[in-house]
Amino acid sequence: MNILTVITVLIIISALFSYLNERFIKMTPVIGVMTISVIVSLTVLVVGQIGDEKYNLITRFANNIDFSKVLLDVMLAFLLFASALQLDNQKLSVLKGPVFLFSTLGVLVSASAFGGMFYGLSLLLNIKIPLIYCFTFGAIISPTDPIAVGSILRKSNIPERLEILISGESLFNDAIGLILFVTLMGIAKNYGPEFSIIETSQVFAREVLGGIGLGLAFGYAGYWLIKPIKDSQTIFLISIAVVLGISLLANRLHASIPLAAVVAGLIIGNNKFSKEHESSEFLNHIWHLIDEVLNTILFVMIGLQLLVLPFIKDYWLIGACSIIIILVARMLSVTLNAFLELRKISLRNLSILTWAGLRGGISIALALSLPHSVYREIIISCCYCIVIFSVLVQGLTLDKLVNTALGPKRKK
Repeated sequence: MNILTVITVLIIISALFSYLNERFIKMTPVIGVMTISVIVSLTVLVVGQIGDEKYNLITRFANNIDFSKVLLDVMLAFLLFASALQLDNQKLSVLKGPVFLFSTLGVLVSASAFGGMFYGLSLLLNIKIPLIYCFTFGAIISPTDPIAVGSILRKSNIPERLEILISGESLFNDAIGLILFVTLMGIAKNYGPEFSIIETSQVFAREVLGGIGLGLAFGYAGYWLIKPIKDSQTIFLISIAVVLGISLLANRLHASIPLAAVVAGLIIGNNKFSKEHESSEFLNHIWHLIDEVLNTILFVMIGLQLLVLPFIKDYWLIGACSIIIILVARMLSVTLNAFLELRKISLRNLSILTWAGLRGGISIALALSLPHSVYREIIISCCYCIVIFSVLVQGLTLDKLVNTALGPKRKK
């Protein structure tokens, strides 16, 4: 199946699911399309077991989508740039301390806690998984997903201050999680006589400093190119060129695409142009539309991935336990960060921060990118269980939790 066919079918399916949700189900768009996608996938799997050959066409289509490559190499930069572009830097700067703590120390605490508990769970269930792979899984699943978070929080009742904190955290901790994942995988592959702390540190520095450097360079270049231009088409083309340039160079230089895209988006979105300048309103509108369309396609892809994970039935118990473990790890990380930053703990806010820590497609993409081993299937299956629960259950019940904790008040 060629790439044009895959894109065409994927867009047709996304349009159909989006229509069904908007016309009949009326859920939050990303939750609705993912729910439909999961239901269709489960139906195909059940019918496929009966032996109806025509339903294998959908399964073959899902197999033709390289989810990890499509998301990490193509869609990720666009989605993170769009999210950062729409984030108010002035409001974010007020919470820069908490955002920094949550996106750095929070990831490390959550990944460590999850890795340790997952290792203990594997021993309890007599599934032997090396500790380094458990910590790698922690790096995959601990960062909150900026795509899932942004899509759901924008339509929730969550107070603005908490929304800014969670959105800012998700933009940066995703990059930290990716870097931690790369570092731990390097250790897992080379552990022994060939393992080098210096080499691992160099990889980490190249990812972080390279990503920030590229983001600064492309962000300011894009801003100064857009500033004197009034033609909407040219403004849009420049912004697209910035994102594609980041993806291309970051891949070549092995720098962090998420960090580069976020930094560039914050620079272009918050270095305000004059009020008369067409770019201010136009960029926000066009990239908001791109964000919504790509989100819809992404969550349809997540649902369809169920068709290529038939082994999930073998790991349902450890997958269910993993959901509890990640919630506990998230609670530990936000509690520690809240205490370090504020020296006090609000149980209401902690419950919201814990429940709003959504996981999404990036975690699945990273899990799918793991090298083939006897542990890969377990990690992918557990990761998928967590993501499905995160988006469908946490996403659907977040407003109820907010209303219970803070009262049914709309955010200002």
